[in-house]
Amino acid sequence: MGKQQSPDGSVCSVIGLPINALSWHTALSLLAQWSSRRESRYVCICNVHSLVTARGDATFAKVIHEADMATPDGAPLAWMLRRLGMVRQERINGPDLMWRYCADAAHRDESLFLFGGKQETLDALQRVLLQNFPSLRIAGAYSPPYRPLSQEEDDAIVALINASGAGTVWVGLGCPKQELWMAAHQGRIQAAMIGVGAAFDYHAGIIKRAPMWMQRGGLEWFHRLCSEPRRLWKRYFVTNSLFIVYAGRQLLGLLPAASIAPTPAPAAGVVDLEQKGREWKFALGNMLWVVHFSRIRRH
Repeated sequence: MGKQQSPDGSVCSVIGLPINALSWHTALSLLAQWSSRRESRYVCICNVHSLVTARGDATFAKVIHEADMATPDGAPLAWMLRRLGMVRQERINGPDLMWRYCADAAHRDESLFLFGGKQETLDALQRVLLQNFPSLRIAGAYSPPYRPLSQEEDDAIVALINASGAGTVWVGLGCPKQELWMAAHQGRIQAAMIGVGAAFDYHAGIIKRAPMWMQRGGLEWFHRLCSEPRRLWKRYFVTNSLFIVYAGRQLLGLLPAASIAPTPAPAAGVVDLEQKGREWKFALGNMLWVVHFSRIRRH
C-alpha cells in the first residue's frame, strides 16, 4: 500500500531509504486505525543496521520502500531527519512503540497477537504484559520453528492469526527476517504487522535494556554491543562506519538522488540548544569521516 503521509510529518530519504518523519501520537494513531479496520499493513522499525543492509540488498530495500510505515528507531536516523529539516523528530523505537501501544490497546478492548521468539520468551512476555496491563487482550502467541516452513505450515499460521481476531501482530524475528516475513504475508494476514526485533526479549526480561541516559544519548547500540560483543561487534562497527560515510555524503550532497526526495520541512520552532549541539557534532563527525575515507581511497 505504500508509505503514509503523516499529518505532522513526511516521508524523507535517509541514505537513500524512505523513512517516515512523524510523532509518537501519529504513529500510534495510524496503527490503531489500521487495527480497527483489520487492514493488512506492515511497519518497519529502522535503525542503522537495517538501512545499511538495505543499501546492499535490493530485495530488502524493496521491502522497506513498500512498507506502510518505516520509523526512525536508531538515534542516528532521528538526528539525520532533524538535520534534513524535521527539527522535532524523536526516535520511534520498537520496544517503546510496543509498550505504548499495549497500554492504549488495553483501554480499547483490542486484541493483539505475538509472533516470534522462543516459547519461554513468549510465556514470560505475556506474563509481563498482563501484569502491567490486566485488561489487555492477547489473542494468541506463536513461536515458529528455526527452519523454513512448509506451505501447509505457513497456511496454518496465517489461518491461526486471522482466526484470532487480532488487529495487530507484533513480530519478533530479528532483522531482516521479520521484515521479509511481514512483506511476504501482506494481503494474507488481516492485521497490521509490526517488526519489533529485540522488544520481546527486553520486555520479557531476557535482555536488560540500556539505561535511559544511554538511550537519550544515542548509545543504546553500545550497551547492546557490551552485552553481546561476539555476536554484535561486526554488525555495529562495520554498519555504523558505513552509515557515517553514507550520511556524510548525503549531507554534503554527494549521495546519488534517492527515489523518494525529502519533502518540504515544517516551519521551524524553538530548538533546544543541547539538541542542536548534538546535531552539529553528528554532522561534523560525518564530514571528518568522509574526508578520511576520501584520503584512503586516493592512496
